[in-house]
Amino acid sequence: MRILVMNPNTTASMTASIRATATAVAAPGTEILATEPLWGPESIEGHFEGYLSAAAVLDRLATLDTPFDALVMAGFGEPGREGAQELLDVPVLDITECAAQMALMLGHAYGIVTTLDRAVPQIRDRLLTAGLLQRCAAVRGTGLGVLELEEDPQRTVAMIIETAREAVRDGAEVICLGCGGMAGLREEVAATLGVPVVDGVAAAVKFAEAVVGLGLTTSTRRSFAPPRPKVIGSWPVSRHLVRTAPAAPGRVRGAARPVDLSGETSDI
Repeated sequence: MRILVMNPNTTASMTASIRATATAVAAPGTEILATEPLWGPESIEGHFEGYLSAAAVLDRLATLDTPFDALVMAGFGEPGREGAQELLDVPVLDITECAAQMALMLGHAYGIVTTLDRAVPQIRDRLLTAGLLQRCAAVRGTGLGVLELEEDPQRTVAMIIETAREAVRDGAEVICLGCGGMAGLREEVAATLGVPVVDGVAAAVKFAEAVVGLGLTTSTRRSFAPPRPKVIGSWPVSRHLVRTAPAAPGRVRGAARPVDLSGETSDI
């Protein structure tokens, strides 16, 4: 089984930490691939950057020539998941929903600790759309920007714990780490906090293994039917950024053809 984990921003060091977390929890026989878009914002902290990232991620997926069995989208509360479900013929899992779903198996109410306060409404909207907001006790920001998470890991963990304690006082019995950039911090936070802590990347990988193992994938009956064939000017953009060569359709549905990405530096 091969699971592709997509970091929605273009910061390679964050892709590396996400890959490490996904690999650590993957079952024997599961291969983790990880990458990021070829263009787009270095971090995502708002709607503008979120929609740019969604376009860049879909563009990247449309030009991959490496087969995989499931996609994990590692952006918390960000758009684009539904587009990927239409584009691909494999299961697509989002770390926001996977973290919340797993938290609901562990406690009556859960809380989310994220980066900047401006991300809170975005995350709440995502949970509302997914039908998961009712049992969310709190979504709280640490005040740290996405790129700041990597600058001082000890400070980052301390601020996550402090913010998580506020969410626990609000009624949360389980805490979700609300950013892909927090991947790998779960054990340290949980050891101090005293309540279960869910890492969205890890949760999504385990859900992906389960869905693929059961032979399931996205329904195309209605909401996530493949895109209708039509001309989209200058898309995919990535086709103009890398050396282009004919390639087999791979795991992408007929609306788009992948290209050979052998000239780039990505590990896949």
